Amino acid sequence: MRLENKVAIVTGAAQGIGLGIAKVFAREGASLILTDRQGDLGDNVCSDIQSEGGHAEFIEADVSIERDVVKLVEETVERRGKIDIVVNNAGVCRVKTAEESTVEEWDDVMAINVRSIFLLTKHVIPLMRKAGGGSILNIASISSFVGQQNTPAYCASKGAVLMLTKSLACDYGPDNIRFNCLCPGITDTPMLRYHVGHGGDADARLKERLGRVPLGEMLFPEDMGNAAAFLCSDEARGITGTSLVVDGGYIACAEFFK
Repeated sequence: MRLENKVAIVTGAAQGIGLGIAKVFAREGASLILTDRQGDLGDNVCSDIQSEGGHAEFIEADVSIERDVVKLVEETVERRGKIDIVVNNAGVCRVKTAEESTVEEWDDVMAINVRSIFLLTKHVIPLMRKAGGGSILNIASISSFVGQQNTPAYCASKGAVLMLTKSLACDYGPDNIRFNCLCPGITDTPMLRYHVGHGGDADARLKERLGRVPLGEMLFPEDMGNAAAFLCSDEARGITGTSLVVDGGYIACAEFFK
């Protein structure tokens, strides 16, 4: 198992990509601390993982708030003794143009999508340095590379995640702490359904989007989990400061496929 004897924190783990990552990590032997703002959903995820023989506990937290992050890190060390891996997955999307967005909505997207990574990194780094290293994986998006309509805050935040990852990799490589970025494409999550549900027939919009994907299929959260497990494992010991795009070829071309 790739992640045996590793303690991993996964944020935004109650649903979507975070849930898919948690399930794969559990199968790969990780000892999990899952966190989300949605306590009931998080508890259910842990129960499901435990029923399949995995090791997972849930700590409710808002990782855009520093005191919650400090508590999360402290409780993880109290319960598991160390932190080997962090997956910064917590994220939100607002489908609004710049004109339609309030300052508060803009700041909320940036806080959850970007500030949370800064905060968890800040408070985990000293522990990883003392332990001799670790792996931090930030979940970005194909929107780290290309724009899309009506989501300026989301696209700006995911571009920031990509560059933040590169900068952190430069700073903490000498401490044997790896930083990488996973960039999902069209993945079947509640966030995707929310996004395509704006501005018309959701099924038709989704079909149109998939028409630009060379592999022609929707991806699923556990596809991201498989990629994340590799990047966080010792098999990827020489990989840092990079981005792995898992999108079925979406941003590689500008064609429509039949």
